[in-house]
Amino acid sequence: MRIYLKTPEQIARIRKAGRIAARVLRTCAEAIEPNRTTDRELDQIAERMVLELGGFPAFKGYRMFPHVLCVSINEEVVHGLPTGRVLREGDIVTLDIGVYYEGFCCDTALTVIVGRADYQRKRLVRVTEEALQKALEAARVGNTTGDIGAAAQQHAEAFGFKPAKGLAGHGVGRFVHEMPDIPNIAEPSTGVQLRTGMVLAIEPMIVMGEPEVEFHENDWAIITRDRKPAAHFEHTVAITENGADILTLE
Repeated sequence: MRIYLKTPEQIARIRKAGRIAARVLRTCAEAIEPNRTTDRELDQIAERMVLELGGFPAFKGYRMFPHVLCVSINEEVVHGLPTGRVLREGDIVTLDIGVYYEGFCCDTALTVIVGRADYQRKRLVRVTEEALQKALEAARVGNTTGDIGAAAQQHAEAFGFKPAKGLAGHGVGRFVHEMPDIPNIAEPSTGVQLRTGMVLAIEPMIVMGEPEVEFHENDWAIITRDRKPAAHFEHTVAITENGADILTLE
């Protein structure tokens, strides 16, 4: 297993990619409202902005993925396709994007609710975002990848939710996916020890129902088997002596 440690100059490039990605996600999130679709309305906005801001879409063409954004709605956990599906009040929508800048890339995601929603849906989104924060707090030198996953898992389960099975975060930088994997279901003190210079995409994917998932018939989206909703938040971070340095902020 080869883990690419990044230099300060390389991390600076990833941070520039992250700033572009964060701005694009915010703009797309602000455009979400009932009765809109996610193909032309969001994917085209994202592609235009990434290019205008000096980046390059990391997902489009990656393993033949046809879009700039992953847009996952309700039971779609990750890798949802932007489509003509009309957004409805109460839908949970995850936007996930990767951006390259001068040969190095980031990966980031957020989840929003369309209009108003019931308490449990709002709770799922809030707890998932909190789980990411707990994971980031555990991402420090001397801890392990298992410590990161366990922190997110324990927080989600304390509120009655569960991480989706078989899905994980990952290293990122030279490529969209690098080693090591960052499990969302893990025991503390297991996995790979964290070192200065690692750059990781940490991404809790939390479901309201049972954790089993399967592929959508489109062969891209991963959906909950029981069709209950999911939420997903993600940041790219650099591991430093002072903890996780979040690179995907505006």
